[in-house]
Amino acid sequence: MIQLATRPEPIEVALDKSALIVVDMQNAFASRGGLLDLAGVDISAAPAVVRTIGAILAPLRARRVPIVYLQTGYKPDLSNGGGAASPNPRKELALCLMRERPELKGKLLVEGTWDFEIVEALKPLPGDIVVLKTRYSGFAGTTLDSVLRAREVRHLFFVGIATNVCVESTLRDAYFHEYWPILIREGTMPAGPAAAQEATLFNVESFFGWTLTAEALMRALE
Repeated sequence: MIQLATRPEPIEVALDKSALIVVDMQNAFASRGGLLDLAGVDISAAPAVVRTIGAILAPLRARRVPIVYLQTGYKPDLSNGGGAASPNPRKELALCLMRERPELKGKLLVEGTWDFEIVEALKPLPGDIVVLKTRYSGFAGTTLDSVLRAREVRHLFFVGIATNVCVESTLRDAYFHEYWPILIREGTMPAGPAAAQEATLFNVESFFGWTLTAEALMRALE
């Protein structure tokens, strides 16, 4: 067990029952020319998020903590995006933008495209786990829960983009599945204003889990 300087209070975590969930660190969300950038969302904080995640990967791997990448992707025909009865095509940014701008059709978050790929600096290594998803939550229609339970994981560290969308959605579902969620504050970035980031931090600390700085995590790992 290691003691973590989490907010709103310190907690103890068993590293052999922990995993790092890396949410949607794809070109779509973290790179110039990707989905968020094309949609006019400020992604100036993305390079710092990439550096933070990169810094914690090595010490976590050294302690044999599983690294689980969540990756959003649609089939080329968008058949897994949701049909007319689903709200997903009306709200999910890639599907909306491809509908509104025909020149982007098939290029945003579609499997096999540059937009879909995980950023070069954070590519999964052999032994890491990649879970594909088509909805905001990594638990919705995926194998994530079974993957974690097979490894007897109970504590989940969260990093990724966007804090207020896919990260928070997956973290909330983790809480509902009886996992202990811990959000790494500098390892996340919102889609939207800074207030969106603060709202998620408030929600996590008040109702769904704990938050932690990357520096505090690395200090505890040492």
